Amino acid sequence: LKRRQMLLGMGAVAMSSSAMSSSPMTLSAHPTAWFPSDVANAGFAADLAARLDKAIAEKRIWNVHGLVVLQNEKLVIERYFEGQDRARGIGDIGRIKFTADTLHDLRSCSKSIVALLYGIALQQGKVPAPEAPLLSMFPEYADLAARDGHTRLTIHHALSMTMGTDWDESSLPYGNPRNSETAMDNASDRYRYILERPIIEAPGTRWTYCGGATALLARLIAKGSGQSLHQFARENLFEPLGMGPTEWASGPDGEPFAASGARMSVRDLARIGLMLLRGGKAEDRQIVPAEWIARCTTPIVSADELRRFGYQWFVLDVAFGTPKGWAVGRLERMWMAQGEGGQRLFVIPALQLVIALTAGNYGADDQWIPPTRVLREIVLASVP
Repeated sequence: LKRRQMLLGMGAVAMSSSAMSSSPMTLSAHPTAWFPSDVANAGFAADLAARLDKAIAEKRIWNVHGLVVLQNEKLVIERYFEGQDRARGIGDIGRIKFTADTLHDLRSCSKSIVALLYGIALQQGKVPAPEAPLLSMFPEYADLAARDGHTRLTIHHALSMTMGTDWDESSLPYGNPRNSETAMDNASDRYRYILERPIIEAPGTRWTYCGGATALLARLIAKGSGQSLHQFARENLFEPLGMGPTEWASGPDGEPFAASGARMSVRDLARIGLMLLRGGKAEDRQIVPAEWIARCTTPIVSADELRRFGYQWFVLDVAFGTPKGWAVGRLERMWMAQGEGGQRLFVIPALQLVIALTAGNYGADDQWIPPTRVLREIVLASVP
């Protein structure tokens, strides 16, 4: 109840503030202030904001809450809107007038953040290497070692979501108690629930979307660091990046919703993307090892016909530019953190481009359309 009141209070504060800023800005190396600049000088078509407004007016894009676009460390566009929102573990929190300071659920973008935190903890010697056996890191569940195939599991399989266990959180809505993530949250011991899932195919052979894998990684971070997941994130990632307030929702058992519980402003989500473009640095400080970012964003397994998966990050190629004949224009590699409801962090290294987006299309079958159109029809269509 206290957290719900706090969230609603933040919404009330947000509703009394300015809801929109479309002035392009230049981002400092370690952003503590955001300053106006010129869209054309940032390399974008001058009608970028007009394209966005037109798409919203025509309802081709709907229920977007916040958008930040950076290129070459310049803030090209920043916009905020009003809409219904939800918070993980709470539910509906009402109609919010979003601003630069409003916290927003990231949902499964949280998974990609956990991967970055694992790389930091690995460098600090607080978690095992990806090649380490998974089950041996959880001696409290030693009885599960007798189960067929479980000793073959490694940390790598959890990082890449290739554990091969019986897990289904894609074909069933999260409101269904048979959804594997929902069942995990409702279990008396979420980690035992994850680890005792039967292995139904060889680990490492196929990608299966699995919030339980992320939960195991977060548990190893907490065990190794002696801190909660959020405390470790604040100390080692969020505060070094100059972020404002953040939250990480937890279940009734006090354990974090590691795969879907992070909350932050869309600006701060963009800071993470900017840090990735800088090879893990903020100012002159190395926050995440550059080699770990490379590992997270190197495709390991196909997720579907378009997306590939590294360590808790999606990787895909995007086309843009003016096509000629049958050509599709230019193709570039993109890294993506993706969350339910339309939360996205797109990073395109070759363009030095970051797109951070929050939205409120939770549970909708067409929730993927608004972020895809923002990416393709608004932002990439404005790149010469």
